[in-house]
Amino acid sequence: MTHASAATAPDPTAAPAPTAEPASTSPSTSAPSPGGWADPGHGARYRARVLAEHARLTASLAGFRRHQDRVLADLLDFNSGTVFGREHGFGRIRTLADFRSAVPVQDYAAHRPLIERTAAGEPNLLTADAPLVYFTSSGSTGDHKKIPVTARFMRTTFLPFYFAAWAGLVEQVPEVLRRPDAVLNLKHDPLSAPPLTADGSPHVGASQVDFGTRFGEPLAAEVGSGAPWATLPVEVAPGDHTEKMYLRLRMAVQSDLRALVGINPAMVAAVPHQLGLWWPRIVKEIRDGTVGGRRFGSPDPARAAELERIADYFGTIRPAHVWPRIEALFAWTTGMARLYLPGLREEFGVGVQALPAPVAASEGPVAVALDRHGSAGSLVPTASVYEFVPADEDLTPDVRTLLPEELEAGADYHVVFSHVGGFYRYTVGDVVRVVDSVGGVPRVAYAGRGTRSDAAGERLRDAQVIRALEAALTAGGLALRNAACRVEEDPEGTLRYRFAIAPRAAWLPGELDRFSARLDEALTRESAGYRSARAERRLGPLVTQLLDPGAFDRDWHTAVASGIRPTQVKDRLFRQDEALWRRLTGPAG
Repeated sequence: MTHASAATAPDPTAAPAPTAEPASTSPSTSAPSPGGWADPGHGARYRARVLAEHARLTASLAGFRRHQDRVLADLLDFNSGTVFGREHGFGRIRTLADFRSAVPVQDYAAHRPLIERTAAGEPNLLTADAPLVYFTSSGSTGDHKKIPVTARFMRTTFLPFYFAAWAGLVEQVPEVLRRPDAVLNLKHDPLSAPPLTADGSPHVGASQVDFGTRFGEPLAAEVGSGAPWATLPVEVAPGDHTEKMYLRLRMAVQSDLRALVGINPAMVAAVPHQLGLWWPRIVKEIRDGTVGGRRFGSPDPARAAELERIADYFGTIRPAHVWPRIEALFAWTTGMARLYLPGLREEFGVGVQALPAPVAASEGPVAVALDRHGSAGSLVPTASVYEFVPADEDLTPDVRTLLPEELEAGADYHVVFSHVGGFYRYTVGDVVRVVDSVGGVPRVAYAGRGTRSDAAGERLRDAQVIRALEAALTAGGLALRNAACRVEEDPEGTLRYRFAIAPRAAWLPGELDRFSARLDEALTRESAGYRSARAERRLGPLVTQLLDPGAFDRDWHTAVASGIRPTQVKDRLFRQDEALWRRLTGPAG
Protein backbone atom coordinates (compact mmCIF):
# COMPACT_ATOMS: atom_id res chain seq x y z
CA MET A 1 0.00 0.00 0.00
CA THR A 2 1.25 3.46 -0.84
CA HIS A 3 1.84 5.45 2.31
CA ALA A 4 -0.16 8.61 2.82
CA SER A 5 1.74 11.80 2.32
CA ALA A 6 2.49 13.56 5.58
CA ALA A 7 1.76 16.88 3.94
CA THR A 8 -1.94 16.07 3.74
CA ALA A 9 -2.11 15.95 7.54
CA PRO A 10 -4.64 18.44 8.86
CA ASP A 11 -3.35 20.55 11.70
CA PRO A 12 -6.15 21.40 14.14
CA THR A 13 -4.96 24.98 14.47
CA ALA A 14 -3.39 25.81 11.12
CA ALA A 15 -4.19 25.96 7.43
CA PRO A 16 -3.42 22.90 5.34
CA ALA A 17 0.12 22.51 4.12
CA PRO A 18 0.88 22.37 0.42
CA THR A 19 0.21 19.08 -1.29
CA ALA A 20 3.12 16.63 -1.25
CA GLU A 21 4.24 13.67 -3.28
CA PRO A 22 3.36 10.24 -1.86
CA ALA A 23 5.87 8.78 0.56
CA SER A 24 8.09 6.09 -0.88
CA THR A 25 7.55 2.42 -0.08
CA SER A 26 11.15 1.63 0.69
CA PRO A 27 12.38 -1.76 1.94
CA SER A 28 12.43 -0.35 5.46
CA THR A 29 8.64 -0.52 5.51
CA SER A 30 7.69 -3.16 2.98
CA ALA A 31 10.08 -5.99 3.83
CA PRO A 32 8.40 -9.19 5.12
CA SER A 33 7.89 -9.15 8.85
CA PRO A 34 8.90 -11.95 11.20
CA GLY A 35 6.55 -14.44 12.79
CA GLY A 36 2.88 -15.06 12.09
CA TRP A 37 2.12 -11.52 10.90
CA ALA A 38 4.01 -12.25 7.67
CA ASP A 39 1.26 -14.76 6.79
CA PRO A 40 -1.59 -13.01 4.90
CA GLY A 41 -4.16 -15.14 6.75
CA HIS A 42 -2.81 -14.38 10.21
CA GLY A 43 -4.85 -11.21 10.66
CA ALA A 44 -8.13 -13.03 9.98
CA ARG A 45 -7.26 -15.81 12.43
CA TYR A 46 -6.17 -13.26 15.03
CA ARG A 47 -9.41 -11.32 14.64
CA ALA A 48 -11.49 -14.49 15.01
CA ARG A 49 -9.67 -15.44 18.22
CA VAL A 50 -9.97 -11.95 19.67
CA LEU A 51 -13.69 -11.67 18.97
CA ALA A 52 -14.37 -15.19 20.22
CA GLU A 53 -12.68 -14.49 23.56
CA HIS A 54 -14.47 -11.14 23.75
CA ALA A 55 -17.83 -12.88 23.19
CA ARG A 56 -17.06 -15.52 25.83
CA LEU A 57 -16.13 -12.92 28.44
CA THR A 58 -19.20 -10.86 27.64
CA ALA A 59 -21.41 -13.95 28.04
CA SER A 60 -19.72 -14.88 31.32
CA LEU A 61 -21.03 -11.73 33.01
CA ALA A 62 -24.47 -13.34 33.22
CA GLY A 63 -23.09 -16.11 35.45
CA PHE A 64 -20.59 -14.04 37.40
CA ARG A 65 -20.88 -15.74 40.79
CA ARG A 66 -20.94 -19.20 39.23
CA HIS A 67 -17.73 -18.49 37.34
CA GLN A 68 -16.10 -17.04 40.46
CA ASP A 69 -16.89 -20.27 42.32
CA ARG A 70 -15.32 -22.28 39.49
CA VAL A 71 -12.16 -20.19 39.55
CA LEU A 72 -11.90 -20.73 43.31
CA ALA A 73 -12.53 -24.48 43.04
CA ASP A 74 -9.90 -24.81 40.31
CA LEU A 75 -7.16 -22.94 42.15
CA LEU A 76 -7.87 -24.89 45.34
CA ASP A 77 -7.90 -28.28 43.64
CA PHE A 78 -4.90 -27.66 41.39
CA ASN A 79 -2.69 -26.20 44.12
CA SER A 80 -3.89 -28.13 47.18
CA GLY A 81 -0.68 -30.16 47.32
CA THR A 82 1.64 -27.15 47.28
CA VAL A 83 3.41 -25.89 50.37
CA PHE A 84 1.10 -22.87 50.45
CA GLY A 85 -1.96 -25.04 49.83
CA ARG A 86 -1.14 -27.44 52.65
CA GLU A 87 -0.31 -24.63 55.10
CA HIS A 88 -3.67 -22.97 54.45
CA GLY A 89 -5.80 -26.10 54.20
CA PHE A 90 -6.80 -25.84 50.54
CA GLY A 91 -7.99 -29.44 50.62
CA ARG A 92 -10.57 -28.63 53.30
CA ILE A 93 -11.88 -25.38 51.83
CA ARG A 94 -15.28 -25.62 50.15
CA THR A 95 -16.58 -22.05 49.98
CA LEU A 96 -15.34 -18.53 49.40
CA ALA A 97 -16.12 -17.78 53.05
CA ASP A 98 -13.82 -20.65 54.07
CA PHE A 99 -11.10 -19.32 51.76
CA ARG A 100 -11.35 -15.81 53.19
CA SER A 101 -11.07 -17.22 56.70
CA ALA A 102 -8.11 -19.47 55.93
CA VAL A 103 -5.93 -17.10 53.87
CA PRO A 104 -4.91 -13.63 55.05
CA VAL A 105 -4.85 -10.62 52.75
CA GLN A 106 -1.27 -10.42 51.50
CA ASP A 107 1.00 -8.16 49.46
CA TYR A 108 4.03 -9.02 47.36
CA ALA A 109 6.33 -9.01 50.40
CA ALA A 110 4.27 -11.81 51.96
CA HIS A 111 4.47 -13.86 48.74
CA ARG A 112 8.12 -13.08 48.11
CA PRO A 113 9.82 -15.81 50.25
CA LEU A 114 8.08 -18.61 48.34
CA ILE A 115 8.58 -16.80 45.02
CA GLU A 116 12.32 -16.48 45.63
CA ARG A 117 12.58 -20.16 46.58
CA THR A 118 10.65 -21.06 43.43
CA ALA A 119 12.98 -18.94 41.30
CA ALA A 120 15.91 -20.77 42.90
CA GLY A 121 14.52 -24.05 41.57
CA GLU A 122 12.40 -25.43 44.44
CA PRO A 123 9.12 -26.88 43.07
CA ASN A 124 5.54 -27.07 44.34
CA LEU A 125 5.59 -24.06 46.66
CA LEU A 126 2.89 -21.66 45.40
CA THR A 127 1.75 -23.56 42.31
CA ALA A 128 1.70 -27.15 41.13
CA ASP A 129 3.22 -26.27 37.78
CA ALA A 130 6.61 -24.61 37.51
CA PRO A 131 6.80 -21.07 36.12
CA LEU A 132 7.95 -20.84 32.51
CA VAL A 133 8.91 -17.19 32.86
CA TYR A 134 9.01 -14.47 35.51
CA PHE A 135 7.66 -11.07 34.65
CA THR A 136 9.65 -8.24 36.13
CA SER A 137 7.75 -5.25 37.40
CA SER A 138 8.58 -2.10 39.30
CA GLY A 139 5.10 -2.38 40.78
CA SER A 140 3.02 0.37 42.29
CA THR A 141 5.41 0.64 45.21
CA GLY A 142 8.56 0.77 43.09
CA ASP A 143 9.77 -2.63 44.35
CA HIS A 144 11.57 -4.88 41.90
CA LYS A 145 9.47 -8.01 41.58
CA LYS A 146 9.58 -11.51 40.15
CA ILE A 147 6.11 -12.46 38.96
CA PRO A 148 5.88 -16.24 38.36
CA VAL A 149 3.96 -17.05 35.18
CA THR A 150 2.81 -20.63 34.70
CA ALA A 151 1.28 -22.39 31.72
CA ARG A 152 -2.02 -22.95 33.53
CA PHE A 153 -2.25 -19.28 34.52
CA MET A 154 -1.67 -18.24 30.92
CA ARG A 155 -4.26 -20.67 29.57
CA THR A 156 -7.06 -20.11 32.09
CA THR A 157 -6.48 -16.59 33.43
CA PHE A 158 -4.32 -14.43 31.19
CA LEU A 159 -4.82 -15.29 27.52
CA PRO A 160 -8.65 -15.15 27.37
CA PHE A 161 -8.54 -11.70 28.96
CA TYR A 162 -5.53 -10.65 26.88
CA PHE A 163 -7.14 -11.51 23.54
CA ALA A 164 -10.45 -9.88 24.49
CA ALA A 165 -8.66 -6.65 25.38
CA TRP A 166 -7.80 -6.05 21.70
CA ALA A 167 -11.38 -6.33 20.43
CA GLY A 168 -12.07 -2.60 20.41
CA LEU A 169 -8.94 -1.82 18.42
CA VAL A 170 -9.30 -4.56 15.80
CA GLU A 171 -12.98 -3.79 15.24
CA GLN A 172 -12.74 -0.02 15.19
CA VAL A 173 -9.46 0.18 13.26
CA PRO A 174 -9.50 -2.89 10.96
CA GLU A 175 -6.44 -1.70 9.04
CA VAL A 176 -4.25 -2.76 12.00
CA LEU A 177 -4.77 -6.40 10.93
CA ARG A 178 -4.09 -5.87 7.23
CA ARG A 179 -0.49 -4.65 7.38
CA PRO A 180 2.21 -5.46 9.95
CA ASP A 181 3.46 -1.87 9.76
CA ALA A 182 0.09 -0.24 10.44
CA VAL A 183 0.79 -0.17 14.21
CA LEU A 184 3.67 1.32 16.15
CA ASN A 185 3.69 -0.85 19.26
CA LEU A 186 5.78 1.19 21.68
CA LYS A 187 5.87 -1.46 24.38
CA HIS A 188 6.98 -4.41 22.23
CA ASP A 189 10.67 -4.99 23.02
CA PRO A 190 11.75 -8.62 22.53
CA LEU A 191 15.10 -9.79 23.91
CA SER A 192 17.22 -12.39 22.14
CA ALA A 193 19.17 -13.22 25.31
CA PRO A 194 16.99 -12.47 28.35
CA PRO A 195 18.35 -12.61 31.90
CA LEU A 196 17.54 -15.83 33.74
CA THR A 197 16.59 -16.75 37.29
CA ALA A 198 18.44 -19.54 39.10
CA ASP A 199 15.90 -22.09 37.84
CA GLY A 200 16.73 -21.15 34.24
CA SER A 201 13.55 -19.18 33.50
CA PRO A 202 13.62 -15.79 31.73
CA HIS A 203 13.10 -12.81 34.05
CA VAL A 204 11.79 -10.08 31.77
CA GLY A 205 9.01 -7.58 31.28
CA ALA A 206 5.73 -8.82 29.86
CA SER A 207 6.46 -6.76 26.74
CA GLN A 208 9.70 -8.72 26.23
CA VAL A 209 8.17 -12.21 26.15
CA ASP A 210 7.49 -14.12 22.95
CA PHE A 211 4.18 -15.70 24.00
CA GLY A 212 4.03 -17.80 20.85
CA THR A 213 7.32 -19.55 21.54
CA ARG A 214 7.18 -19.63 25.33
CA PHE A 215 3.56 -20.72 25.73
CA GLY A 216 2.74 -22.34 22.40
CA GLU A 217 0.29 -19.60 21.43
CA PRO A 218 1.39 -18.19 18.06
CA LEU A 219 -1.72 -16.01 17.81
CA ALA A 220 -0.75 -14.26 21.04
CA ALA A 221 1.78 -12.10 19.17
CA GLU A 222 -0.05 -8.79 19.46
CA VAL A 223 -0.66 -6.17 16.82
CA GLY A 224 2.48 -4.31 15.83
CA SER A 225 4.80 -7.15 16.87
CA GLY A 226 5.36 -8.09 13.23
CA ALA A 227 6.32 -4.62 12.04
CA PRO A 228 9.69 -4.16 10.29
CA TRP A 229 11.03 -2.36 13.36
CA ALA A 230 9.99 -5.13 15.79
CA THR A 231 13.42 -6.68 15.25
CA LEU A 232 15.90 -3.86 14.87
CA PRO A 233 18.29 -3.99 11.91
CA VAL A 234 21.24 -2.69 13.93
CA GLU A 235 22.88 -3.85 17.12
CA VAL A 236 21.93 -1.85 20.21
CA ALA A 237 23.34 -2.24 23.70
CA PRO A 238 20.74 -4.02 25.89
CA GLY A 239 20.24 -1.08 28.24
CA ASP A 240 20.22 1.64 25.59
CA HIS A 241 16.44 2.08 25.49
CA THR A 242 16.72 5.60 24.11
CA GLU A 243 18.45 4.39 20.94
CA LYS A 244 15.90 1.59 20.53
CA MET A 245 13.09 4.13 20.70
CA TYR A 246 14.84 6.32 18.15
CA LEU A 247 15.38 3.48 15.69
CA ARG A 248 11.77 2.32 15.84
CA LEU A 249 10.47 5.84 15.44
CA ARG A 250 12.88 6.48 12.56
CA MET A 251 11.55 3.45 10.69
CA ALA A 252 7.90 4.13 11.55
CA VAL A 253 8.10 7.64 10.08
CA GLN A 254 8.10 6.00 6.64
CA SER A 255 4.97 3.94 7.34
CA ASP A 256 1.28 4.75 7.08
CA LEU A 257 0.47 4.24 10.76
CA ARG A 258 -3.14 3.78 11.83
CA ALA A 259 -2.61 3.21 15.57
CA LEU A 260 -0.11 3.52 18.39
CA VAL A 261 -0.04 1.00 21.22
CA GLY A 262 1.51 2.19 24.43
CA ILE A 263 -0.47 0.72 27.36
CA ASN A 264 1.57 3.07 29.56
CA PRO A 265 0.27 6.48 28.34
CA ALA A 266 3.53 8.21 29.26
CA MET A 267 5.13 6.36 26.34
CA VAL A 268 2.55 7.75 23.92
CA ALA A 269 2.92 11.23 25.42
CA ALA A 270 6.67 11.06 24.72
CA VAL A 271 6.23 10.60 20.95
CA PRO A 272 5.54 14.25 19.99
CA HIS A 273 8.59 15.31 22.00
CA GLN A 274 10.72 12.58 20.40
CA LEU A 275 9.80 13.68 16.90
CA GLY A 276 11.06 17.17 17.67
CA LEU A 277 14.10 15.91 19.55
CA TRP A 278 15.29 13.56 16.82
CA TRP A 279 13.84 15.25 13.73
CA PRO A 280 17.12 16.38 12.07
CA ARG A 281 18.59 12.90 12.53
CA ILE A 282 15.44 11.19 11.23
CA VAL A 283 15.30 13.35 8.10
CA LYS A 284 19.00 12.85 7.39
CA GLU A 285 18.68 9.07 7.67
CA ILE A 286 15.68 9.03 5.34
CA ARG A 287 17.67 11.09 2.84
CA ASP A 288 20.67 8.74 3.15
CA GLY A 289 18.70 5.49 3.30
CA THR A 290 20.14 4.49 6.67
CA VAL A 291 18.85 3.32 10.03
CA GLY A 292 21.19 3.94 12.93
CA GLY A 293 23.93 4.80 10.44
CA ARG A 294 23.64 1.47 8.62
CA ARG A 295 22.36 1.27 5.04
CA PHE A 296 18.79 -0.03 5.12
CA GLY A 297 16.60 0.44 2.11
CA SER A 298 17.14 3.07 -0.52
CA PRO A 299 18.02 6.76 -0.11
CA ASP A 300 14.91 8.91 -0.41
CA PRO A 301 15.93 12.57 -0.80
CA ALA A 302 12.50 13.55 -2.14
CA ARG A 303 10.75 12.30 0.98
CA ALA A 304 13.35 13.94 3.22
CA ALA A 305 12.85 17.26 1.44
CA GLU A 306 9.09 16.97 1.77
CA LEU A 307 9.35 16.32 5.51
CA GLU A 308 11.61 19.34 5.92
CA ARG A 309 9.10 21.46 3.99
CA ILE A 310 6.28 20.32 6.30
CA ALA A 311 8.30 21.22 9.40
CA ASP A 312 9.16 24.62 7.94
CA TYR A 313 5.54 25.29 6.95
CA PHE A 314 4.10 24.54 10.39
CA GLY A 315 7.10 25.75 12.39
CA THR A 316 7.16 22.39 14.17
CA ILE A 317 6.55 18.74 13.49
CA ARG A 318 3.64 16.86 15.00
CA PRO A 319 2.51 13.23 14.77
CA ALA A 320 -0.52 14.36 12.75
CA HIS A 321 1.82 15.75 10.10
CA VAL A 322 3.82 12.54 9.81
CA TRP A 323 0.95 10.05 10.08
CA PRO A 324 -2.20 11.79 8.81
CA ARG A 325 -4.32 8.64 8.94
CA ILE A 326 -3.79 7.59 12.54
CA GLU A 327 -7.12 6.61 14.04
CA ALA A 328 -6.42 5.40 17.58
CA LEU A 329 -4.12 5.47 20.59
CA PHE A 330 -4.32 2.36 22.78
CA ALA A 331 -3.28 3.07 26.37
CA TRP A 332 -4.61 3.57 29.87
CA THR A 333 -6.98 6.53 29.74
CA THR A 334 -7.32 7.14 33.47
CA GLY A 335 -5.03 8.17 36.31
CA MET A 336 -2.99 11.24 35.41
CA ALA A 337 -3.59 10.51 31.73
CA ARG A 338 -7.21 11.61 32.02
CA LEU A 339 -5.90 15.16 32.50
CA TYR A 340 -3.53 15.28 29.54
CA LEU A 341 -5.12 12.91 27.01
CA PRO A 342 -7.43 15.52 25.44
CA GLY A 343 -4.46 17.66 24.46
CA LEU A 344 -2.32 14.67 23.52
CA ARG A 345 -4.95 13.37 21.11
CA GLU A 346 -4.85 16.71 19.28
CA GLU A 347 -1.15 16.13 18.59
CA PHE A 348 -2.11 13.04 16.58
CA GLY A 349 -4.98 14.62 14.68
CA VAL A 350 -8.65 15.57 14.79
CA GLY A 351 -10.90 12.63 15.61
CA VAL A 352 -8.17 10.31 16.90
CA GLN A 353 -9.65 7.95 19.48
CA ALA A 354 -8.10 7.06 22.84
CA LEU A 355 -9.03 3.41 23.38
CA PRO A 356 -8.65 2.17 26.96
CA ALA A 357 -6.10 -0.52 27.68
CA PRO A 358 -7.28 -3.07 30.26
CA VAL A 359 -7.03 -2.59 34.01
CA ALA A 360 -4.32 -5.07 34.90
CA ALA A 361 -0.97 -5.65 36.55
CA SER A 362 1.84 -8.07 35.80
CA GLU A 363 0.38 -10.28 38.51
CA GLY A 364 -3.01 -10.64 36.87
CA PRO A 365 -6.03 -9.08 35.16
CA VAL A 366 -8.68 -6.94 36.83
CA ALA A 367 -11.02 -5.57 34.16
CA VAL A 368 -11.37 -5.26 30.41
CA ALA A 369 -13.47 -2.93 28.27
CA LEU A 370 -16.20 -4.91 26.53
CA ASP A 371 -17.83 -1.95 24.78
CA ARG A 372 -16.96 1.62 23.79
CA HIS A 373 -16.72 3.06 27.30
CA GLY A 374 -13.73 5.38 27.35
CA SER A 375 -12.24 4.31 30.67
CA ALA A 376 -14.06 1.50 32.48
CA GLY A 377 -13.94 -2.25 32.02
CA SER A 378 -15.90 -5.15 33.45
CA LEU A 379 -14.35 -7.51 35.95
CA VAL A 380 -13.22 -10.78 34.36
CA PRO A 381 -15.35 -13.55 35.95
CA THR A 382 -13.27 -16.42 34.59
CA ALA A 383 -9.84 -15.04 35.51
CA SER A 384 -9.58 -14.40 39.24
CA VAL A 385 -11.59 -14.34 42.43
CA TYR A 386 -12.09 -10.66 43.21
CA GLU A 387 -12.39 -8.91 46.55
CA PHE A 388 -12.14 -5.24 47.42
CA VAL A 389 -11.30 -2.96 50.34
CA PRO A 390 -12.46 0.66 50.62
CA ALA A 391 -9.52 2.79 49.48
CA ASP A 392 -9.28 4.83 52.68
CA GLU A 393 -8.82 1.72 54.83
CA ASP A 394 -5.45 0.19 55.64
CA LEU A 395 -4.57 -3.12 54.03
CA THR A 396 -3.90 -5.42 56.97
CA PRO A 397 -3.89 -9.24 56.83
CA ASP A 398 -7.25 -9.41 58.57
CA VAL A 399 -8.95 -6.46 56.87
CA ARG A 400 -12.59 -7.06 55.99
CA THR A 401 -13.06 -7.34 52.25
CA LEU A 402 -16.09 -6.74 50.08
CA LEU A 403 -17.30 -8.90 47.22
CA PRO A 404 -18.04 -7.32 43.83
CA GLU A 405 -21.78 -7.31 44.42
CA GLU A 406 -21.23 -5.18 47.55
CA LEU A 407 -19.45 -2.32 45.80
CA GLU A 408 -20.95 1.14 45.35
CA ALA A 409 -20.78 3.20 42.18
CA GLY A 410 -18.61 6.29 42.59
CA ALA A 411 -16.43 4.78 45.34
CA ASP A 412 -12.73 3.90 45.30
CA TYR A 413 -11.42 0.47 46.32
CA HIS A 414 -8.17 -1.45 46.71
CA VAL A 415 -8.12 -4.54 44.50
CA VAL A 416 -7.56 -8.00 46.01
CA PHE A 417 -7.46 -11.04 43.75
CA SER A 418 -6.68 -14.77 43.80
CA HIS A 419 -5.91 -17.03 40.86
CA VAL A 420 -4.42 -20.39 39.92
CA GLY A 421 -1.06 -18.82 39.11
CA GLY A 422 -0.07 -18.60 42.76
CA PHE A 423 -1.32 -15.25 44.05
CA TYR A 424 -3.81 -15.65 46.89
CA ARG A 425 -5.85 -12.75 48.32
CA TYR A 426 -3.20 -10.56 46.78
CA THR A 427 -3.23 -6.78 47.15
CA VAL A 428 -1.99 -5.63 43.78
CA GLY A 429 -1.34 -2.05 44.98
CA ASP A 430 -3.83 -0.28 42.70
CA VAL A 431 -7.05 1.55 43.45
CA VAL A 432 -10.04 1.37 41.12
CA ARG A 433 -13.17 3.47 40.97
CA VAL A 434 -16.52 1.80 40.37
CA VAL A 435 -18.17 3.57 37.43
CA ASP A 436 -21.35 1.51 37.12
CA SER A 437 -22.34 -2.11 36.54
CA VAL A 438 -23.32 -4.17 33.52
CA GLY A 439 -25.47 -7.23 34.13
CA GLY A 440 -24.90 -6.81 37.84
CA VAL A 441 -21.11 -6.92 37.41
CA PRO A 442 -19.17 -3.79 38.41
CA ARG A 443 -17.32 -1.83 35.77
CA VAL A 444 -14.19 -0.23 37.17
CA ALA A 445 -11.59 2.26 36.03
CA TYR A 446 -8.04 2.55 37.29
CA ALA A 447 -8.00 5.47 39.73
CA GLY A 448 -4.39 5.53 40.93
CA ARG A 449 -1.85 3.84 43.10
CA GLY A 450 -2.82 2.66 46.53
CA THR A 451 0.09 4.39 48.24
CA ARG A 452 -0.54 7.57 50.23
CA SER A 453 1.18 10.84 50.89
CA ASP A 454 0.83 11.35 54.63
CA ALA A 455 3.14 13.99 56.08
CA ALA A 456 0.59 15.53 58.49
CA GLY A 457 -2.24 13.02 58.74
CA GLU A 458 -3.74 14.00 55.37
CA ARG A 459 -3.52 10.48 53.88
CA LEU A 460 -3.82 11.73 50.31
CA ARG A 461 -4.21 9.21 47.52
CA ASP A 462 -3.43 9.58 43.81
CA ALA A 463 -7.09 9.42 42.86
CA GLN A 464 -8.09 12.21 45.24
CA VAL A 465 -5.39 14.55 43.99
CA ILE A 466 -6.12 13.80 40.33
CA ARG A 467 -9.82 14.55 40.81
CA ALA A 468 -8.94 17.77 42.66
CA LEU A 469 -6.59 18.79 39.86
CA GLU A 470 -9.30 18.11 37.30
CA ALA A 471 -11.83 20.20 39.23
CA ALA A 472 -9.43 23.14 39.60
CA LEU A 473 -8.39 23.02 35.95
CA THR A 474 -11.97 22.79 34.71
CA ALA A 475 -13.12 25.68 36.88
CA GLY A 476 -10.49 27.93 35.31
CA GLY A 477 -10.67 26.58 31.77
CA LEU A 478 -7.04 25.47 32.00
CA ALA A 479 -5.15 22.45 30.67
CA LEU A 480 -1.88 20.74 31.50
CA ARG A 481 0.65 18.36 30.03
CA ASN A 482 1.44 16.75 33.38
CA ALA A 483 1.74 17.46 37.09
CA ALA A 484 3.54 16.30 40.21
CA CYS A 485 3.65 17.35 43.86
CA ARG A 486 5.65 17.02 47.04
CA VAL A 487 5.54 18.09 50.68
CA GLU A 488 7.91 20.85 51.81
CA GLU A 489 8.28 23.36 54.63
CA ASP A 490 7.22 26.96 54.09
CA PRO A 491 9.41 29.83 55.39
CA GLU A 492 7.74 29.57 58.83
CA GLY A 493 8.44 25.83 59.08
CA THR A 494 4.86 24.69 58.38
CA LEU A 495 4.39 21.77 56.01
CA ARG A 496 2.63 22.43 52.74
CA TYR A 497 2.19 20.86 49.32
CA ARG A 498 4.01 22.21 46.30
CA PHE A 499 2.59 21.36 42.88
CA ALA A 500 4.60 21.52 39.68
CA ILE A 501 2.48 21.99 36.57
CA ALA A 502 3.54 21.84 32.94
CA PRO A 503 0.78 23.83 31.20
CA ARG A 504 -0.49 22.98 27.75
CA ALA A 505 -0.66 26.69 26.90
CA ALA A 506 0.62 29.74 28.74
CA TRP A 507 -1.45 30.80 31.76
CA LEU A 508 -2.47 34.44 32.02
CA PRO A 509 -1.60 36.74 34.94
CA GLY A 510 -3.66 35.85 37.98
CA GLU A 511 -4.60 32.36 36.77
CA LEU A 512 -1.88 30.66 38.79
CA ASP A 513 -3.10 32.12 42.11
CA ARG A 514 -6.72 31.32 41.30
CA PHE A 515 -5.79 27.78 40.34
CA SER A 516 -3.89 27.25 43.61
CA ALA A 517 -6.86 28.44 45.66
CA ARG A 518 -9.27 26.21 43.73
CA LEU A 519 -6.97 23.22 44.05
CA ASP A 520 -6.69 23.74 47.80
CA GLU A 521 -10.49 23.89 48.05
CA ALA A 522 -10.90 20.79 45.87
CA LEU A 523 -8.49 18.80 48.02
CA THR A 524 -10.45 19.69 51.16
CA ARG A 525 -13.59 18.34 49.46
CA GLU A 526 -11.90 15.15 48.29
CA SER A 527 -10.03 14.22 51.47
CA ALA A 528 -11.21 14.40 55.07
CA GLY A 529 -7.60 14.00 56.18
CA TYR A 530 -6.43 16.95 54.12
CA ARG A 531 -9.41 19.01 55.30
CA SER A 532 -8.61 18.40 58.98
CA ALA A 533 -4.88 18.97 58.46
CA ARG A 534 -5.60 22.34 56.88
CA ALA A 535 -8.16 23.30 59.52
CA GLU A 536 -5.76 22.44 62.34
CA ARG A 537 -2.86 24.17 60.53
CA ARG A 538 -0.78 21.04 60.32
CA LEU A 539 -0.64 21.90 56.64
CA GLY A 540 -0.37 25.39 55.21
CA PRO A 541 -1.87 26.60 51.92
CA LEU A 542 -0.45 24.80 48.93
CA VAL A 543 1.65 26.56 46.32
CA THR A 544 1.93 25.96 42.59
CA GLN A 545 4.83 26.55 40.24
CA LEU A 546 4.62 26.46 36.48
CA LEU A 547 7.25 24.56 34.52
CA ASP A 548 7.98 24.92 30.86
CA PRO A 549 5.81 22.68 28.65
CA GLY A 550 8.57 20.14 27.96
CA ALA A 551 9.67 19.57 31.56
CA PHE A 552 7.97 16.19 32.02
CA ASP A 553 9.10 15.01 28.58
CA ARG A 554 12.73 15.72 29.45
CA ASP A 555 12.35 14.11 32.85
CA TRP A 556 10.83 10.97 31.28
CA HIS A 557 13.70 10.69 28.81
CA THR A 558 16.27 11.19 31.55
CA ALA A 559 14.75 8.30 33.50
CA VAL A 560 14.81 6.06 30.41
CA ALA A 561 18.40 7.07 29.65
CA SER A 562 19.34 5.87 33.15
CA GLY A 563 18.50 2.31 32.10
CA ILE A 564 14.86 1.96 33.14
CA ARG A 565 12.68 0.33 30.50
CA PRO A 566 10.19 2.81 29.00
CA THR A 567 7.22 0.61 29.99
CA GLN A 568 8.19 1.12 33.63
CA VAL A 569 8.65 4.89 33.53
CA LYS A 570 5.11 5.85 34.40
CA ASP A 571 3.39 9.03 35.52
CA ARG A 572 4.32 9.63 39.17
CA LEU A 573 2.25 12.16 41.05
CA PHE A 574 3.98 12.15 44.45
CA ARG A 575 7.69 12.90 44.12
CA GLN A 576 9.28 13.36 47.50
CA ASP A 577 12.85 12.48 46.49
CA GLU A 578 14.79 15.76 46.51
CA ALA A 579 17.15 14.90 43.66
CA LEU A 580 14.32 13.69 41.41
CA TRP A 581 12.29 16.79 42.18
CA ARG A 582 15.20 19.03 41.22
CA ARG A 583 15.64 17.00 38.03
CA LEU A 584 12.02 17.67 37.10
CA THR A 585 11.77 21.30 38.12
CA GLY A 586 15.27 22.55 37.33
CA PRO A 587 16.02 24.77 34.35
CA ALA A 588 15.84 23.25 30.90
CA GLY A 589 19.18 21.93 29.76
